[in-house]
Amino acid sequence: MYEYISGKMREKPDRSEWTEKRIKQLQVLKDIAFKIIAFIAQFEDELVKIWKKPKFVLNSSYVITLDRIAEKDVALVAKILKHKGIKSQIEEWKELGIVDDSFRAEDVFTKQKKLSGEGLSEKYQHLPIDTRYFKDLELEILSLFDNLDNSLVGWLVKSENYQALNTILPKFKEKVQTIYIDPPFNKEEEADYFYSVKYKDSSWATLLENRLRLARDLLNEKGSIFVRCDYNGNWIVRPLMDEIFGKENFRNEIIVKRGAPKAGLFLQFGNLKSIGVMYDNLYWFSKNQDKVYGKFIESLPEERKGYWTSFKKIYDRPTMRYEILGINITEGQWMWNKERAYKAVENYQKYLEISQKTGETLEEYWIKTGQKLEFVRREGNSIQYWVPPKEKILLDNNWLDIPGYSKGWGFKTENSEILLKRVIESTSNEGDLIMDFFLGSGTTTAVAHKLGRRWLGVEMGEHFYSVALPRMKKVLAYDKSGISKESDVKEKYNEKNAGGVFSSTVSLSSMRIR
Repeated sequence: MYEYISGKMREKPDRSEWTEKRIKQLQVLKDIAFKIIAFIAQFEDELVKIWKKPKFVLNSSYVITLDRIAEKDVALVAKILKHKGIKSQIEEWKELGIVDDSFRAEDVFTKQKKLSGEGLSEKYQHLPIDTRYFKDLELEILSLFDNLDNSLVGWLVKSENYQALNTILPKFKEKVQTIYIDPPFNKEEEADYFYSVKYKDSSWATLLENRLRLARDLLNEKGSIFVRCDYNGNWIVRPLMDEIFGKENFRNEIIVKRGAPKAGLFLQFGNLKSIGVMYDNLYWFSKNQDKVYGKFIESLPEERKGYWTSFKKIYDRPTMRYEILGINITEGQWMWNKERAYKAVENYQKYLEISQKTGETLEEYWIKTGQKLEFVRREGNSIQYWVPPKEKILLDNNWLDIPGYSKGWGFKTENSEILLKRVIESTSNEGDLIMDFFLGSGTTTAVAHKLGRRWLGVEMGEHFYSVALPRMKKVLAYDKSGISKESDVKEKYNEKNAGGVFSSTVSLSSMRIR
């Protein structure tokens, strides 16, 4: 073999032949390369372990209303009010709007008792004390409770939520009844929110998957989870939930109302590329397919009175055609089977006999007899049945009748309290634990508290301090907004029975720069 070099033909060396020295050098390089690869792999494994390892708490405090302290040691309330930290605490109360500028520490007690340690004022009994202002008294305050965990109504955690879920899993495994999350939507662009929404599809899917798998372990066997998303992410959420919770545990895709569409000042209909999107998707899955839910009902704005309507239906079933009160039909069908219809005729005839003596209306008779009787009558040439009064209706998956967002706390994506009320009331009972690990403005925990549930909220953003934490303090003191105005909520949550104790924790993971 020859090659042309510098204008001359020279014999080409056989490059397949290597010297022993060169082979040894290559072997050393290979060993070094493998060690580097192994080191990098080990380093990556260590990073994963560090990431999954529960982080130490940076700081924590407790928020306790005065009545909870007073019922244990009323003299300690007086001690708190004389503490140097009370000045900062009062400033916080004023910022929250719980007290006005004229408030003084001595106002906590009645005029007769002042700071003597007796006679806690009913008006100020639910003022929330944050132990961060009284660190030297914190142990004395907490020692009042024999079992602090059982005394807590909630846990508020500022943390990266994957870290938080790993950390709390041993404590709360299979103890959560209902989870509601409204994660940052998959927009692939920056938005004017308090958090990033600039995710690629794969990154957003991974973010959700890791957290949903942990969430499943936190749910008890009768538990439910609701995940809110929009058209950018619904095609990702449903398959993820099918895989993690099982297709058999899918309950519903619920349609939730969004805000009004934004129209440009000079928008011309001929230039539209798409129409406004007025809904979000709410995916509801359960932990166990055998769990039956029977509380998806809604109160009507006003009671619907009873009325008579046609007993004949358009469906054509010959087995449901028979003679009743002298009328027979050759097409269509009657509402009920023959036995049930004849019993309803008998019920109405008995009512007519009784009403001639008592003068009572059919509705009064129906109520008196237990609100279970059915009635059928003949009116001219038609047969009618009586539809009784209704105060409530069974819900379907169209929830456009209520707002999906609110603006009470100035948060861009603040979920409405009436939406969370429907979710929580329908899937849990008083005393159950409700969780939201994309807490945002704190609607889930606020509503859970007002409905007599325990709650656990996790939020990473700095609005933890400016929105979520202040909101929960105000809820303890008694928040008049949102569902507090609903008549059924007032029975459970009002100025006289507000108050409570919750912990506020900030983890080291929350200090990372995202």
